[in-house]
Parts: sequence; C-alpha cells; structure tokens
Amino acid sequence: MFFAQVDTYNYDYTLTTSDAAGAGILAGALLVWVILWLAIAVIQIVAMWKIFEKAGVEGWKAIIPIYNYWTLCEIVGKPGWWGLAPLLMIIPLINFVAWIAVLVVFVLVALELGKAFGKDTVWSIFLLVIFSLIGILILGFGKDKFDKSLLTVNTATGGTPDNTDTSTKA
Repeated sequence: MFFAQVDTYNYDYTLTTSDAAGAGILAGALLVWVILWLAIAVIQIVAMWKIFEKAGVEGWKAIIPIYNYWTLCEIVGKPGWWGLAPLLMIIPLINFVAWIAVLVVFVLVALELGKAFGKDTVWSIFLLVIFSLIGILILGFGKDKFDKSLLTVNTATGGTPDNTDTSTKA
C-alpha cells in the first residue's frame, strides 16, 4: 500500500478553437510588425540617401548596411572604421560592454552630422539620437544645406571627410 504508485498526471490533450484563434492573432500581429518595420527601414534609407547626396556622396551608399555607417563617419570627419563599432556587438563576452562604444560613436557622429547642417547640440541630441528617424527625415528632406566647414575634423586620429576638396586653386 505504501509503495503503490498513484498516477495523477492528466494526459488529456485537446486543441480548442481559441488556441487556433490566438495563434492567428499572434501571426497577424507579427505580420503587421514586420510590415511596419520594413516601411520604417525604407523611409530611413531614403532619408539617408538624401543626406548623403547633400554631402556630395553617392546616395546608393546608404543602402549597404555596414558601409553606410562607415561612409557616414567619413562624411562627418570621423575615421571610417568607427562605423565598424556595431560589429563588436556580435562578439561573445565583448558585447556586454561593446554597446557603450557603439553608443559613444553614435552620439559623436550624430553631433557632427547636426553641426554640419547648422544644428545645435540640443537639436542633435533630441532629434538625431533620441528620435533619429525624425531627425534624419528633417535633414534629408529639409532646406538645410550640408556645410563641411562647420565640422570638427581631427586629422591626428585619421578623420578624413569623404567630401574634402584637396585640389589647389591656381
């Protein structure tokens, strides 16, 4: 009697219509999310294309994922290899602290991009860092012109703007 095994597990597996409906709702919500994300990505690419063209760089460079950030770093006078900082996020163990480097690079590039369009620091932090999609839409489609003379270029660290005119006038 003490060693008798009592089977209390319920082996009743049923699939109800509410389970299928829940899965359908979840799939529909996921589909809406993916479509929204793709629309935002396309809008961001178009805005970056316009910013690149205003800076005198071919717009197609905004389409290629890592190369676009490399090019953006060069446009604002920072070393192009700064654009590789997000790749640190895929390295195990380093990725826990790599986000700090990515954030610092992102903020510095955003500040310089805003400066090149004549925007102040508060505008750049608010609209290029916090609400970056809105900021790049304003820069890309707005009336502001890109002015490389407003950039802070540190040639000691390898900052070489992609649009620097090195020709000498005679």
